Amino acid sequence: MNKSVGLQALEKPLASLPHTLRNLVFERLQHLTHYEPVIGIMGKTGAGKSSLCNALFQGEVTPISNVEACTREAIHFRLRNGNHSLMVVDLPGVGESEQRDEEYTALYRHILPELDLVLWVIKTDDRALSVDEHFYRKVMQDYQKRVLFVVNQADKAEPCHQWNTTSNTPSHSQQSTIEAKQSAVQQIFLPHHPVCVVSARTGWGLDAMVETMMRSLPDRATSPLTTQLHGRLCTEPVKKQARDSFSHAVGKVFDGVESSPLLPAPVRAVMRTVRETVVSVARAVWDWIFF
Repeated sequence: MNKSVGLQALEKPLASLPHTLRNLVFERLQHLTHYEPVIGIMGKTGAGKSSLCNALFQGEVTPISNVEACTREAIHFRLRNGNHSLMVVDLPGVGESEQRDEEYTALYRHILPELDLVLWVIKTDDRALSVDEHFYRKVMQDYQKRVLFVVNQADKAEPCHQWNTTSNTPSHSQQSTIEAKQSAVQQIFLPHHPVCVVSARTGWGLDAMVETMMRSLPDRATSPLTTQLHGRLCTEPVKKQARDSFSHAVGKVFDGVESSPLLPAPVRAVMRTVRETVVSVARAVWDWIFF
């Protein structure tokens, strides 16, 4: 397979490195450009997980595991657009019964390490969050930094008949309800990332949610994720965040190699010079690699 123009541009400055080191760095850069983000999505039945995914992502969807499988299992879907892909893991809902939650504990602890981010979807009118809180504290304890809470169905916030369908915005009364819910989720879970509020059905709030997602993801995951977003959500601020994150991830590739105590000082000095060049090139060719 021919190397893309972007990869060729990244490889060129590596010529001044020793052969073995050059190959190692380039292999890791290739892996970075082809990285497949893994996004978990969870929430109670009726929270709107599917509608949220459909509102965010485009591309062909391929079920990796049997969609007819028991709901107690995680279902994997691969979304592909061009040369890049995204794995979405539909996690079974929690907070529906204590017995089920006990069964889910082992599953979640097994699968959480492979997830870049977990979208925890909560209905605007869901007031029974005590079981969710218990699960978050007990099972998600080591992975809370990977959780992004999303309050969905904002268009159904009370008084639900007041949603302005012309401007696709909540009324003042609904806005108060939405802000109260957002504040409640913040106080209950004390999350590491801002609580997002959206209406997946109408598209309201999705732009802000995507920008929060980009800031919550690991650097390696932002750029390939942008390739799967619906075009209207792939805004210039989102692309800028992805480009910045990609250049940071490229820098980390060099930092990881350079940290070896066995690396001779002269080679380390060359590595630092090459690093700056490749990071600069990565920003310049970002569009070629991902779009």
